[in-house]
Amino acid sequence: MKTEIISKNELLQHWLGHRNLTRQTIEKFPEEGLFNYKVEGMRTFADMIKELLGIAVPGLQEIVTNKSGELNENLNYSTKAQLLQAWDEATPQISDLFNQIPEERFAEEFNLFGQYKSPIIHSIFYFIDNEIHHRGQGFVYLRLLGIEPPFFWERG
Repeated sequence: MKTEIISKNELLQHWLGHRNLTRQTIEKFPEEGLFNYKVEGMRTFADMIKELLGIAVPGLQEIVTNKSGELNENLNYSTKAQLLQAWDEATPQISDLFNQIPEERFAEEFNLFGQYKSPIIHSIFYFIDNEIHHRGQGFVYLRLLGIEPPFFWERG
């Protein structure tokens, strides 16, 4: 008998909590800092957010349709309002697409974006982990800009 540690819905709620916190992080940035501030060798937080937008929904769409495509993170957003709107539009799409993936498929190998072959659950973990990673970079940027980031535990 298999013991479940976390349900599919609990995993989705965990991810959505992180998305909420990332949204709060975007909101904290001044427009100028969001698109222009960066540390040498790193990208702006806006570019990191564009990457996240280019991965989550398109990646889930690939999994749901079982058709691998190309990664595109060069999204044409040039204002904070556009990024927030895109973020807000992506969140319900994530819920809808995630809920279309039967649990039986989570162990199935899938070649995400035609270049990352792994079990589907690993791709989902990557989507979440990558967001946490970039949000951490955003927290550092906010602190360097003299802005207190949101509390990392307040994801509700």
